[in-house]
Amino acid sequence: MMEVIDCEYTIEGSGPPLFLIHGIGAARDAWRFIVPILRDHFTIVTYDLRGHGASPMPSDEFGLDELVDDLERVRERTGFEKAHFSGHSLGGMIGPAYAQKYPDRVLSLGLLSTAAGRTQDDSAKVNGVVKAMENQGIASVLETLTDRWFTDTFIASNSAIVRTRLDQVISTNPDVFLNVFRIYANVEMMPWLHKVDCPCLVLTGENDGGCNPRLNKGIDLALPNSKLVILPNYKHSILIEAPNIVAATMLQFIQNLNK
Repeated sequence: MMEVIDCEYTIEGSGPPLFLIHGIGAARDAWRFIVPILRDHFTIVTYDLRGHGASPMPSDEFGLDELVDDLERVRERTGFEKAHFSGHSLGGMIGPAYAQKYPDRVLSLGLLSTAAGRTQDDSAKVNGVVKAMENQGIASVLETLTDRWFTDTFIASNSAIVRTRLDQVISTNPDVFLNVFRIYANVEMMPWLHKVDCPCLVLTGENDGGCNPRLNKGIDLALPNSKLVILPNYKHSILIEAPNIVAATMLQFIQNLNK
C-alpha cells in the first residue's frame, strides 16, 4: 500500500489557486522571492515535500508516484477543486505527473528548470553526481554544484543567500535527499508528456547545465499545448536569482489563458 504523507503547507494571497512545488533538498521557502509578487493575483499554496522542511519523514524509500499523491493530499486538504500548478526542477516532474494522473484538477502547469529526453550522456552525468554523493558524502560534492546553480556574478555579490541554500541541502536528511535526487536523475517524462494536454509554460535558464534549452525544446515539442521561454544567462536557481522575471513570466502566461 502506497504511503501518503500529510505535508506541511502555507496558503496566502487571493485569486485563483496556484500550487508551487519545490525541488530537491529545498522547502516551500524556495518560493520566498516569488510569492510576494504573485500573491496579489493568486491564492498561493506552497508546501514542503515529504522529508523536507517541516513535513513528516517517510518510513521507506519512495518514488514519483508517492510525491504525486502527497500533492493530491495537499489539494484535498486545501479544498480547491481545480488549480494552477508550477514546479521547479524535481517539482517540474511532479507537476506533469500529477496532471497526467489528475487531469481534471489542473488548469495550467509550469515546468521550470526541469529535464526530459536526456541522452545517455546526460543520464550518465546526472547519475555520476548521485554516485559521487553516495560515495563521498553530500556536503563535499555540494560545493562543486554551486556554479551550476548560480551565475558567477550572483555568487560574488550574494554569498549569504548561496550559503543559506547550501546549508539547507546539508540539513536535509541524507537518505531523503539521495532518494529524491535518484528520482530526478532517473524519471523520464518523454514517453507520457504527450498525454499532458493542459496549457503548459516551459521555462529554463540559457546556461542551466542539467536542464538546458536543448532538453526544454524537446519538452515543448512533446507537450500538445505549451509555451517555451529561455531566460538568457541564468543557470538552475532561477527562483532565487531571477524571481521578478520568473514571476512576471508565470503571471503573463496564466493571464493570457483567459484572453
